[in-house]
Amino acid sequence: MALPSGVKRFMVWDFRKNDVLVSGLVSHGCGRNPWSGEWSKDKPAFSNLDGSHCTAPGKYQIDGRAYSAWGIHVKYYLTGLEATNNNALARQIVFHSWEQVAETEVYPKGTPEGWGCPAISNNTMKIVDALLKKQKKHVLMWIYQ
Repeated sequence: MALPSGVKRFMVWDFRKNDVLVSGLVSHGCGRNPWSGEWSKDKPAFSNLDGSHCTAPGKYQIDGRAYSAWGIHVKYYLTGLEATNNNALARQIVFHSWEQVAETEVYPKGTPEGWGCPAISNNTMKIVDALLKKQKKHVLMWIYQ
């Protein structure tokens, strides 16, 4: 999240090959700004508080797959593993796609901001969803500043 939201800052890392499998844009929370804008594209606010509409940094376990009202209608529940994000489930912070997230870099513009969920483009989620469905072990998502 230290990179501007208009550049590819979402990556799926292959530890066996020590390389990036997939990359794309990812949204962050709007905080006190209006939803769906790009107000904090360079400097997002972070919070673990319910109602903050901020993204919470830290390590998450990617859990159950379910229906989403957004994007390709797939979401994954996120369990925060640290004090900085342990309210993720209570806050309904999930990993999903969003049609407003572009497929390619838009910098110096930013990615539209939501209510704290990491959201990626629909096509990127199709690729990531296929990868996640194959996993037999828990997958880690790390959101860091």
